[in-house]
Amino acid sequence: QVQLVESGGGLVQEGGSLKLSCAASGHTFSRFAMGWFRQTPGKERQFVATTSDSGIRYYTDSVKDRFSISRDNAKSTVYLQMNSLKVEDTAVYYCAAKASNDPNYYSSGDGDYDYWGQGTQVTVSS
Repeated sequence: QVQLVESGGGLVQEGGSLKLSCAASGHTFSRFAMGWFRQTPGKERQFVATTSDSGIRYYTDSVKDRFSISRDNAKSTVYLQMNSLKVEDTAVYYCAAKASNDPNYYSSGDGDYDYWGQGTQVTVSS
């Protein structure tokens, strides 16, 4: 069983920055593809970014020039650096993990992920 704990959310003004962290425990972190998703009330969960064990990164179009996903396998932690935040980035952000023997595996599909964190709220004010 893998436990994921997000942190770093909060309230920020439009144009500001936040860095989310997701600490994993319970399994060898480097065997996992990691993803960030977000959700607002009444809407489906939306893909934000993903990274493979080998470091391949993929983003949804709306964030790819502003957000950066990274991972530190030694610390079993994945990060989401969010810059130039917009009001529409307001959401609960979730970290997810997918076990894979392929170091190049990554996915934008929330149904592909095995484990989820509890979420952290990000609120961007105008």
